[in-house]
Amino acid sequence: MTYKFKDFSSSIQGDAITLVQTIFNIEDRASASFKILNDYKTYLGDNRSYKQPEIKIYENYKVSDYTIRHWSNFDQKYWGQYYIGSNMLEAYNVSPLEYYKMTRTELDGTVSEITINGLYLYGYFKSDGIMYKIYQPKNVNKKFLKLGNYTQGSQQLTLTKDYLVITSSLKDVMAFNKLAFNNVECIAPDSENTMIKESSIDKLKEKYKSICVLFDNDEAGINSMKKYKERYGLPYIILDMEKDVSDSIKVHGLQDVKEKLFPLLKKAIHER
Repeated sequence: MTYKFKDFSSSIQGDAITLVQTIFNIEDRASASFKILNDYKTYLGDNRSYKQPEIKIYENYKVSDYTIRHWSNFDQKYWGQYYIGSNMLEAYNVSPLEYYKMTRTELDGTVSEITINGLYLYGYFKSDGIMYKIYQPKNVNKKFLKLGNYTQGSQQLTLTKDYLVITSSLKDVMAFNKLAFNNVECIAPDSENTMIKESSIDKLKEKYKSICVLFDNDEAGINSMKKYKERYGLPYIILDMEKDVSDSIKVHGLQDVKEKLFPLLKKAIHER
């Protein structure tokens, strides 16, 4: 068995050697492996006199500044693929960013700064104006930058509908709403890998007749839906079109997705 780790804030992941490289700022795996063996040999030789080496902690980069810009034709072209317009984006507090700045304090006390700019940068905000996530759809390696914990779409719930669907992202929440299902509304966790707290699910169960889960139809999404089923007893839907709701709408259009999803949704919300 091999144990691995992943830091979701920095996206650093790997095995034990990678962890030692990261903690002690060692560039190559060979040197990290030598340190592990040498330290363990020292410990075995005389663990009474072995002194734990000091592990210095430094900050990861944190967003320190940003500027909101006006919507452009590029934004309209991107979001329009999913039939998501400016009214929907404003309702869910999505704003385009001119840039955002990240800083961190190094081991020697100096401050490093990075400025990220581009055409496709979007800030996700709570109703009080606090930004909880940055969405970078054109960044293949890091599409999302999480700034805080938040159940996406929760502040837009009316709590007057009978049914709730938990989707995998805010984009899917907005795209699902364009399908115009009667008596259904949506939320999304921080990510498919983040479980909404049991206490929150219990409160939602009091508000809705039925709750179901609709994540991506890949292995990771299906495994996450199974966890919701096992832990909270929530039925789930596998929409066998594109990877997720928004991509399905992009490729097949609103009507085809609605016709495909309706019987699956009806079956799930009546499952006991």
